Amino acid sequence: MSVESVGGPVTLPNGAKLPFCSATRAGGLIFLSGNLGVDENFQVVEGGIEAQTTQCLRNLEKVLQSAGAELTDVAKVLVWLTDLGDFAGFNKAYSEVFGDHLPARSTVQSPLVLPGALVEIELVAVDPNA
Repeated sequence: MSVESVGGPVTLPNGAKLPFCSATRAGGLIFLSGNLGVDENFQVVEGGIEAQTTQCLRNLEKVLQSAGAELTDVAKVLVWLTDLGDFAGFNKAYSEVFGDHLPARSTVQSPLVLPGALVEIELVAVDPNA
């Protein structure tokens, strides 16, 4: 079984390349790297946990689309929240984006690398092209 990068290396707006790619494809699955609620300039979106969760999931949706998949192909979600007090707001935004599709999910509390980021989400999806 081989591992294929999807989308190449992650590049920041300043041109710096990060040492990972947005996603990899292997064994009939697509593994998406953790994403934050940031805009196209890698700035944390304003509006709190709901806005960041929605933006984060939309960022992940774009990566899925580049791999030929969509949110309904997601089988597993891993979530990091900086504050478990944000769990209800996170769940509200998460439910609005995923709708009736309910992948398996784990949620933990952890500090995040980018100051101001409240949520990071990583996905594993079934590759519909496998």
